[in-house]
Amino acid sequence: MTVIRQDDVIQSVADALQYISYYHPKDFIDAMNAAYEREQNPAAKDAIAQILINSRMCATGHRPICQDTGIVTVFVHVGMNVTWEADMSLDDMVNEGVRRAYLLPDNVLRASVLADPDGKRQNTKDNTPAIIHHKLVPGDKVDIHVAAKGGGSEAKSKFAMLNPSDSVVDWVMEQLPKMGAGWCPPGMLGIGIGGTAEKAMEIAKEALLDPIDIQDLQARGPSNRAEELRLELFDKVNKSGIGAQGLGGLTTVLDIKVKDYPTHAANKPVAIIPNCAATRHAHFTLDGSGPAALAPPKLEDWPEITRKAGGNVKRVNLDSITPEEVKTWQPGDTLLLNGKLLTGRDAAHKRMVDMIAKGEPLPVDMKGRFIYYVGPVDPIGDEVVGPAGPTTATRMDKFTRTMLEQTGLLGMVGKAERGLEAIEAIRDNEAVYLMAVGGSAYLVAQAIKKSRVVGFEDLGMEAIYEFEVEDMPVTVAVDSLGTSVHQTGPAKWKEIIAQTA
Repeated sequence: MTVIRQDDVIQSVADALQYISYYHPKDFIDAMNAAYEREQNPAAKDAIAQILINSRMCATGHRPICQDTGIVTVFVHVGMNVTWEADMSLDDMVNEGVRRAYLLPDNVLRASVLADPDGKRQNTKDNTPAIIHHKLVPGDKVDIHVAAKGGGSEAKSKFAMLNPSDSVVDWVMEQLPKMGAGWCPPGMLGIGIGGTAEKAMEIAKEALLDPIDIQDLQARGPSNRAEELRLELFDKVNKSGIGAQGLGGLTTVLDIKVKDYPTHAANKPVAIIPNCAATRHAHFTLDGSGPAALAPPKLEDWPEITRKAGGNVKRVNLDSITPEEVKTWQPGDTLLLNGKLLTGRDAAHKRMVDMIAKGEPLPVDMKGRFIYYVGPVDPIGDEVVGPAGPTTATRMDKFTRTMLEQTGLLGMVGKAERGLEAIEAIRDNEAVYLMAVGGSAYLVAQAIKKSRVVGFEDLGMEAIYEFEVEDMPVTVAVDSLGTSVHQTGPAKWKEIIAQTA
């Protein structure tokens, strides 16, 4: 009979969450590097380069890969011959491990979990509770998978109850354009088929824990329907031309994972859950001998990559920028931002729009300025700011016209595409939207030389900051005429891929 101690569970969960905050799995690094070597679109290749450089920096600096350090999901398989030396429930042990991991002073992780989700939406301050799935299995060990899932990719999850005769492939390909680039491709798609509504979602999430092995499957061929789907979807999704960060290119997914489960004769539940470029998961087993030990990867697992900015690269001074200069920027241009950059995301935008409606003055003058959609990780040591990558820009779309027309804001910086509502507001106001690479949060933070709160301090990471940046890399995603590179890029590369197939 194996005795599992409470403290071993807590410490193992905490250690694993810290581990995955700064170490990508080796299979992911290998697959991303292969995508980098293969990519022909300069903008997409540069985005992948930033992801790989950021990953190596995080591995050496032990700082988060992404500023969104995720909501924790845990799958626990408990051997039926296990006994416990514990006075806490299993869920409480796991949540205590989460609490310790996210509050560790040496690498504080951003707490993103909110209680009362349709009411006050108050931050729980320690990223608890986790989403925990249990299963009793034969044996005398406890098997645990931990994952940290960012809100941007989780927001792009899809579910449908198809008719039994409907095509899963057709449905997935129909959903893909609706998902946009907010899930930070290239990553993986987990697909769950069967069971009931909640079972399909669960197995889609669980599928993302498997290692990247699509090349092995291509070499040996499929042995069942799930594997046939993996191969067909991998081919079709990558032929869509969406590419890294939605900029257009050869690689949209690194792998497709499919799990299925028996279902009712009248149903075909299907779920898609994407995993972003900040793929974070780890697996360990407790056998009664103490906490799990996760071996650190070797630095040589990461490729040595130097960014080679191609195309039209311009250095921009945000402190003296003019509307006339903004009008010269073209979609796909690479800019290096310098000077003072404001920040603000969901809660700050909601509050500012409410204040504008009431005729109240804002805490900072936005006329002629740029705002960065970001919620940074708290700094440690002598850091100016913790990892500070962009958040999904479409969540700010409904505020965009008001902000541009009522404050004189000139431009915005965020992640992925903008919706039609925002694009029209940008065009009408001759403003601009710039895209920073999701999954390069620590790299972006190195460009931030000073940081101070200038409004809404009570919102914590959602407060309005003023950053002073030096050569912060961004891409012109929507120009002053309303042309979106997230529309033109994938269309162009879908055609290129079709012509070369």
